[in-house]
Amino acid sequence: MSHSSPQTLAKKRPQLKRIALLTGFIVASGTLLPACGKVSQDNSAKPTAESSNTGITDSRDMLPSDVLNQLKQLPQLTQGLGNTGSQVIDSNKPTLVKFWASWCPLCLGTLEETESWRKDKAFAGLNVISVASPGHLNEKEASDFKQWYAGVQADYPKLPVLIDSSGSLINQLGVQVYPSWAILDKKGNLVRLVKGNLTKEQAYALAENAGNDFKDLKNSKAKPTAAGADSQQQAQSSTSKNKNGVYYNSAGTPINTKTIYLAGGCFWGLEAYMERVDGVVDAISGYANGNPNVKDPSYEQVIAGSGHAETVKVVYDADKIDLETVLKYYFRVIDPTSLNKQGNDRGVQYRTGIYYTDAADKAIIDRALQQLKGKYSQKIVVEEKPLANFALAEEYHQDYLAKNPNGYCHIDLSLADDKVQASGSSGTKKLTEATTVQQELDPKRYANFDKNALKNTLTKSQYDITQKAGTERAFSHEYDHLFAPGIYVDVVSGEPLFLSTHKYDSGCGWPSFWQPIAPQVITEHKDMAFNMERTEVRSRVADSHLGHVFNDGPKDKTGLRYCINGGALQFIPVDKMPQSGYGVFVDMVKTK
Repeated sequence: MSHSSPQTLAKKRPQLKRIALLTGFIVASGTLLPACGKVSQDNSAKPTAESSNTGITDSRDMLPSDVLNQLKQLPQLTQGLGNTGSQVIDSNKPTLVKFWASWCPLCLGTLEETESWRKDKAFAGLNVISVASPGHLNEKEASDFKQWYAGVQADYPKLPVLIDSSGSLINQLGVQVYPSWAILDKKGNLVRLVKGNLTKEQAYALAENAGNDFKDLKNSKAKPTAAGADSQQQAQSSTSKNKNGVYYNSAGTPINTKTIYLAGGCFWGLEAYMERVDGVVDAISGYANGNPNVKDPSYEQVIAGSGHAETVKVVYDADKIDLETVLKYYFRVIDPTSLNKQGNDRGVQYRTGIYYTDAADKAIIDRALQQLKGKYSQKIVVEEKPLANFALAEEYHQDYLAKNPNGYCHIDLSLADDKVQASGSSGTKKLTEATTVQQELDPKRYANFDKNALKNTLTKSQYDITQKAGTERAFSHEYDHLFAPGIYVDVVSGEPLFLSTHKYDSGCGWPSFWQPIAPQVITEHKDMAFNMERTEVRSRVADSHLGHVFNDGPKDKTGLRYCINGGALQFIPVDKMPQSGYGVFVDMVKTK
C-alpha cells in the first residue's frame, strides 16, 4: 500500500479538515467517557436553515497514565527491531498504540495498513506500535501466540509487536474491544482511547498534528465550521433539497415526504444510521415528548431530567420506502427489551420510542411491534405515542458523526447499507409436516433452494457471510443478545442447526452455542487463514459458512463454543415453529 507524500497530502486535506478530524476523538469510547459525551456549558443557538456548523467543545482534561514507560519495558517480537519497546519508541515523539488480537479478523486485515503508517514519511513525527495481550480477552497463551506470530512477522517486518502478558495495560486503559487505539502524548499521558479501528483519514490527521503534541485534541477546542470539502458539499446539498420544509429532488421536483420520529439511545448514531437508509431524505436530531413546560430544552436540561427523549426526526420519500420498512431498519439497531438504556447510554432520555404525527401510522406501528414481540421472550418496552412536542437539538449535535468521524456511536452504521428483505421474503419457506426428529433432520427436506437466486433472496450481509465466508462485526447482530425460546436454522436452506436451549452468553460478540441440534447438520473444515489453524463450521445441506468452533466453551456442557455469525441464521420463535415446519422440536425449547 502506498500513500501520498506529505506535501501532496497537505494539498488534499486543508488544515480545517485536519482539525475537524481531530475532533472526532472527543468522545471515542464509552468505556472512558460518559454516554453521548459531556459538553461544556455552551449556549449555542439551535440550528436554523441559515446557521452553519459550530462543532462541539469539551474542556475535559487528559486522562493521566504513564503508559509510555510501561510500553518501553515490554518484550518485542518482530525480529530486527530490538528486544523491548524501548528500542522502537522515541521519547521525543507522541505515540499511537494499536491493541489487537490474533482472533480478530479486522485486526489481521489492517496489520499491513498499520505497518505502512510506520514506514510512511508522513508519520515521521509519531511512534506507531502495536500491543498484544496473550492469555487475556480470548487471546492465545504467550507461548502459542509467539509461535503463531513467528510465521506471520515476515509479512510485517517493520511493525513492532509488544507483548503484555500481564494484561495490565488493557485493564488499566479499559480496552475491551479489538482493535482499539491509544493516543499518547510525548510524556506518555493517555490523550484518548479509540474503541474500534482508525480510518486512514483519521490516522493521517493525527500524524499531521503530532508536531504540536496533539494540543487541539487535548483541549478539544477545535470547531469545524465546515469540516472540509465533503462536509461543505453535504451542507450545500442539504440546503438545496430543503426549502421552507419542502424537499426537492435533483430535478427540482418536490418529493412526496412523510415523517416519523424515532428514539433509540444517543441520537448521534441513530441520525447517521437513518441518513444512510435508501429512501430516507433527511434525519434531524432533537428532543421529543418531554415536559411540556420546557418549550425549547437544552442538552443540559434534558440530561437533568426534563423527560425528553433523544429523538431523530426521520423524513422519508414515501414513493421509495414505506413506514413498515423504515421501522425494520430501526429495529435492527435497538434493543427493544432494554428500558431507558441503549449501548453505553443510561437514562430516561435514552429510551426507545416511536412517535407519530399521522394517526394512520398507528396501525402500521402496532403491527410492527406485534411482530417484534414474537422474536423476544422479554417484554418489549418501545414507547409508542403521538408526538407531543419536538425541539431541535443544538447545532453541534446535528450530523455529529459527519463532523467527528470516530465519535461515540453505539450503532453499526454499515447495517443501513444492507437492505432489508422485502415483506413476505424473510423467514423460511413452508415445509411439509414431519412427525419425528429423524424426518425433521432429513437433508432432503431442505435441498429445494435456488443457489443462483441467493443474491436476490438474501441481504448483502447474509450473502457475504454464507457464500463468501465473511464475518459480521462483533456485538452487531441482534441474535447475540437474543435468548428467547426457539430454533435457529440455516438462512439459506432452512435446515435446523441450533436450539435456544444450547445457546449461552459467551461474551465474544457473536451468537454462541455449546452444541448443534445434531452432529450431522454441521460440517467441519480446517481454516489456515492468517497463519492460524481454526476449525470452520458450515451447514450440511447448503454448505453455508456459519463461523468457527473453539474448545473454550462451558466445561460443564460440551466444552465447545460454536461461534456463529447471526447473519447465517434465521430464528424461529417457539410459537411459530409448528406452522413453520419445526413442531417436533417445540418441547426441546420450551422453558419451564
